[in-house]
Amino acid sequence: MGLRKASISLQELRSKIYQKAKAEPQWRFWGMYTHLCKIETLEEAYALAKRNNGAAGVDGVTFEEIEEAGKEQFLLEILQSLLKGDYRPQEYREVSIPKANGKKRVLKIPTIRDRVVQGALKLILEPIFEADFQEGSYGYRPERKAHDAIAVVDKALFKGYHQVIDIDLASFFDNIHHCQHRSEM
Repeated sequence: MGLRKASISLQELRSKIYQKAKAEPQWRFWGMYTHLCKIETLEEAYALAKRNNGAAGVDGVTFEEIEEAGKEQFLLEILQSLLKGDYRPQEYREVSIPKANGKKRVLKIPTIRDRVVQGALKLILEPIFEADFQEGSYGYRPERKAHDAIAVVDKALFKGYHQVIDIDLASFFDNIHHCQHRSEM
């Protein structure tokens, strides 16, 4: 399989997607799968997954093992599977973590292979959805931290504002239905 260099960088692509989504909120994007199936997208998604330094999934494969065998080959296999249309995510590895209130939180850990594909999807889709967020939203957004939200509140209090609205969905991830296969929906 011959690989071609992307016509624009991933960063430029994400910027153009964001600009289009911001300028035309009703625009419906199509052809996004093409951008997912670029080696540059998969390489960046791999780098993001590795930076998180997560544990191995059900297959037991670690970043060290992938890199010993060849990261490029690993990414090419994912790319070929995506292009052929036979990519299927693997089961999650479940780990229970005790919570302060005595309950346990079940974490479902995907394989590194699946984290790369999920990360690639995030890289392509995030700019579309990011364009719709309000400026004052801070939760789970790129380049934003809880400390940034606190700084905004601090400035507002200094200017004389005296009401803060904070919404937190308690145990949200404990209470939503997690289905692993479309047929379970």
